[in-house]
Amino acid sequence: MSSSLVVCETDESLKAKLKKFRFRKETNNAAILMKIDMEKHLIILEAEYEDISLDELREELPERQPRFIVYSYKYAHADGRVSYPLCFIFSSPMGCKPEQMMMYAGSKTKLVQDAELTKVFETRNADDLTEEWLKGQLGLFH
Repeated sequence: MSSSLVVCETDESLKAKLKKFRFRKETNNAAILMKIDMEKHLIILEAEYEDISLDELREELPERQPRFIVYSYKYAHADGRVSYPLCFIFSSPMGCKPEQMMMYAGSKTKLVQDAELTKVFETRNADDLTEEWLKGQLGLFH
């Protein structure tokens, strides 16, 4: 069994919300935006969004602070099928404080495990957070 340093724990109510989000029945794009409470060393919910595009979500992200995002994306395949992949996105823009970056980077793996997600992406530039970028990332899973 491998052990890794867990910098921040995930808030219990957030864990429950993430589990519920995984089993949502809605067919629109939706997101859960999470941040770290630096004093409590706890990953907490910042906001929830329904029917939100990546362009709209990008506008919600702070310019110089990292964030964790779980995004439910309505993915229309070329053959006409539609799927709803759940994507974990770690947004860590340039210019973040080093101590913030370390806390987020050190907490990411445990949060991904808590959320039970497999499609994990990272961006250092919020401008990259587009539908084309996400489709490119998801293409790696096919």
